[in-house]
Amino acid sequence: MAKYSPQDILRMVEENQVRFIRLQFTDIFGAMKCVNVTASQLQKVLRNECKFDGSSIEGFTRIEESDMCLYPDPDSFRILPWSDQGRVARLICDVHTTDGAPFAGCPRYVLRRVLAHAKAMGFDFYVGPELEFFLFHTDEAGKATTRSFDEGGYFDISPVDPGEKARREMCILLEEMGFEIEASHHEVARGQHEIDFKYDEALTTADNVITFKEVVKTTAQRHGLHATFMPKPIFGIAGSGMHINMSLFRDGKNVFYDETDRYGLSETAYRFIAGVMRHAASLAAVTNPLVNSYKRLVPGYEAPLYIAWSARNRSPLIRIPDAKGQATRIELRNPDPTANPYLVFALVLEAGLEGIEQGLVPPEAVNQNIYNMTREERKAAAVTALPADLNAAIERMEEDPLVRNVLGSHIYEKYLAAKRTEWREYRMRVSQWELDEYLGKY
Repeated sequence: MAKYSPQDILRMVEENQVRFIRLQFTDIFGAMKCVNVTASQLQKVLRNECKFDGSSIEGFTRIEESDMCLYPDPDSFRILPWSDQGRVARLICDVHTTDGAPFAGCPRYVLRRVLAHAKAMGFDFYVGPELEFFLFHTDEAGKATTRSFDEGGYFDISPVDPGEKARREMCILLEEMGFEIEASHHEVARGQHEIDFKYDEALTTADNVITFKEVVKTTAQRHGLHATFMPKPIFGIAGSGMHINMSLFRDGKNVFYDETDRYGLSETAYRFIAGVMRHAASLAAVTNPLVNSYKRLVPGYEAPLYIAWSARNRSPLIRIPDAKGQATRIELRNPDPTANPYLVFALVLEAGLEGIEQGLVPPEAVNQNIYNMTREERKAAAVTALPADLNAAIERMEEDPLVRNVLGSHIYEKYLAAKRTEWREYRMRVSQWELDEYLGKY
């Protein structure tokens, strides 16, 4: 990411005739929020003098303590390449209280804290996510449907894949926003796509995930389509994941790599894996935050159900890609793209750091298809399962002090309360499946 000074930003705004600036931040669930200002207010913004009412933002503050301040990150300055009515730029912001302290409910602050812990241990944390999404048609009123004329499959091309034109424009716009696009392709399911961008330092990558979603949704709308990151929009086909490739560096060197190891992994990497595996079930309410998330985590679609690791197959939670040296990494396969990337990266990193600090040792790699193993075989291999639904994930989250410590009491309590409400509302609803299955029988 480019390094900009406030003077650089003022100059670019003037040179490019930017009229509006979006001051962007996220709520605790990763939903993008923004305050729009005109270019005339930019100097005040760059002095951290932009205030807003946080009482209506999910998980922020009570109405009696609602004033918040936005502190823009100068390096996040980008001109939005699709703006039509006057040039529009954006700045990603940290949220602070009016006395200048970082706000405990700011997800970016949560990640900053854990990155500081890693830095104190001598590590830099790099992340490369793989986000999948669906492109669907809209109805006459412009509302999303689950209809797609797309009959494409994995890596198919035109004319089978009519979403390719929209996907190509997404890649162009992302590159104009500073992304390095490594690949884009049709995914396994009808209407499903993936665009991969280069890994980066974790905070930058979390910002990029939020920006990526905005670009994908905006571009789809321009093509008369609806883009959704919902994990499982259609029964019977593959769902959308957000696989997270992770590595730790020290002084520019990947510390996960050891050329003498049979899997190319260092002791540090094994301890990191063990830490992530220890806490994976209790992180699920954040890595897989929706009721719908658990309808993706079912057998038959390469989505992981079981807490294990492997260098040879895609059924476990953690896979070790076949890359060595500086490219050595750990791939966590259960998160989905509805998760808040700031909180996910913070929690997974802290779990891995705990593994390093405590010298944890993971069980042996499971190099066979876990879906085909019997219960006894899984037990013998020390393979346990992820939570089966959001309620079970909430219960596991409540049992693990690491989650509260990372999120802080403010986010932890508000997040849990919202997820309990979501589960309660879902549990009380009567689904179409129930009507189809029971109404005529009974």
